[in-house]
Amino acid sequence: MPTVSKVLNGRADVASETRARIEKIIKQHGYQRRRAGVPVGPRLVDLVFHELGGPWALEIITGVERVAREEGVEVVLSECGGHRTPRQEWLDSVLARRPAGVIMVFSDLDHDQRAQLEARSIPFVVVDPVGEEQGGVPSIGSANWTGGLVATRHLIGLGHERIAVIGGPAETLASRARIAGYRDAMVTAGLAVDEALVRNGDFYVGGGYEHGRSLLSLPDRPTAVFAGSDLQALGVLRAARDLGLDVPRDLSVVGYDDLPVASWITPSLTTVHQPLVEMADAATHLVLALAAGRRPRTTRMDLDVHLVVRESTARREA
Repeated sequence: MPTVSKVLNGRADVASETRARIEKIIKQHGYQRRRAGVPVGPRLVDLVFHELGGPWALEIITGVERVAREEGVEVVLSECGGHRTPRQEWLDSVLARRPAGVIMVFSDLDHDQRAQLEARSIPFVVVDPVGEEQGGVPSIGSANWTGGLVATRHLIGLGHERIAVIGGPAETLASRARIAGYRDAMVTAGLAVDEALVRNGDFYVGGGYEHGRSLLSLPDRPTAVFAGSDLQALGVLRAARDLGLDVPRDLSVVGYDDLPVASWITPSLTTVHQPLVEMADAATHLVLALAAGRRPRTTRMDLDVHLVVRESTARREA
């Protein structure tokens, strides 16, 4: 039974379909894997980003490092090269070093990769899930729908009616939820949603600039833009300046995340505060608890968000 042994020990050299069949049989018969021995060396946590760089990632790293330092755990940092699912080479290296746990940030594991980690009793937690959350997968997110709602309500309260939204990639859960909050705020206020004003960007400055310039060049341009991230909001501000528009006199802009840069720029950015450090803190506590064999009362949490009003929004002039 060499193939079964490979699956039980988390080996990578097994075809996905074969692994899935064996995993199904294991579950049907109620087989309990023995917990692997404690590896020699320092306790490790793998922190994995779909893409590193920028202040957003630094906030997450800060939260993870803070808890890891308190718990005497070292952090191994890696990225998926822009892919939402890491390569098998990365997983092979994780299985070789046997960390206490894995924290996936804005990325995810496929079924076969999860099975390999579970075979080695390596727990994992997803921060800011990309797609629809899978049952039983521990995750830490934020109230993205609420964030989209409060951002749009703020602009409506200032008298804006033509409000654009620039979300992130259409396939990401956070982007869809923020746009859904925007739509609900508009409908509740009795305002029509113009689909020409609903865009999907990439959460980065370039996406904000590209869509911002396109929106602000429309014959009937929006008077306000809700950008699905602070970085996209920076792109919108640059587009407005290039087109000779003053913020907030001619255009109000709301971001999302409340990164440190939001309070440094001029005008300072009105934005939705997403508790990135606290999300990372909670994910690290959770993965270490799972590694210790504890099962917290809940393994799926969405932390609260709130609006921070600064200088980039103002009442629309009649």
